Amino acid sequence: MIEKRLAELRKNGEKALIPFVTAGDPDLPTTVKLVLSMAEAGADVIELGVPFTDPVADGPAIQKASLRSLAGGTNLAGILDSVREIRQKSDIPLVLMTYYNPVFRFGIDKFVAEAAEAGVNGLIMPDVPLEESGPLAKPAREKGIDLIPLVAPNSPEERIKKITAEAGGFIYCVSSLGVTGVRKSIKTDIANFISRVKKYTELSVAVGFGISGPAQAAEMAAYCDAVIVGSALVNLIEANAASAELAEILAGKVRELKAAISRKEGEAVAAV
Repeated sequence: MIEKRLAELRKNGEKALIPFVTAGDPDLPTTVKLVLSMAEAGADVIELGVPFTDPVADGPAIQKASLRSLAGGTNLAGILDSVREIRQKSDIPLVLMTYYNPVFRFGIDKFVAEAAEAGVNGLIMPDVPLEESGPLAKPAREKGIDLIPLVAPNSPEERIKKITAEAGGFIYCVSSLGVTGVRKSIKTDIANFISRVKKYTELSVAVGFGISGPAQAAEMAAYCDAVIVGSALVNLIEANAASAELAEILAGKVRELKAAISRKEGEAVAAV
């Protein structure tokens, strides 16, 4: 489903927007509302972060969101229930970004089966390298869930080739070494990085980590098929968590980001 949705956008010459939010921040009922509002605002795929106490790939914004979510009692079973609720109203592709520990404790086969039944379309697991992905990849493939890999800018050619050969959904290209988080500028030669990855795959290629707003999203979209925005949205949720207008505030930012990556060359993009 993810691959098909992104391929349709590519065929039409459009760029995809993949927003990320932490499930359960500020609470799971609100997460359902936020996902539905982002889907209506133009998101093409939505990434839901599973809160974890040691999120090695995440920077301060998502770490804090995870801790807030866990403090509120969020768990994997509750997140899957929220996915079921979302599925009653939307067919937008949903990706869970999680770490191995919560899945292992839940039970790999049980997790994959329940995730598929709930309506999860893809998984991102930053702490599971290709060489150790077999126990998860096999049941996920059988249940039709895409295992979406991360590729770093310093990955050698042979490793990129191996990673992309086993990938599903899309390829997640990490814009900068380190953890997630808003960055004032991205120093990686994105054009060269993306061209290296595209040599080995027909899947859509997405760029994430550090994209701070519409202008930077538009800059990245010039080179890739999809743009992932996480920490900037998580910060927005934190700042407006008590507002009755939170869903609309987030939807407004998603519309702004989608418009920015959809603009033709030469059109102005807001810097904020």
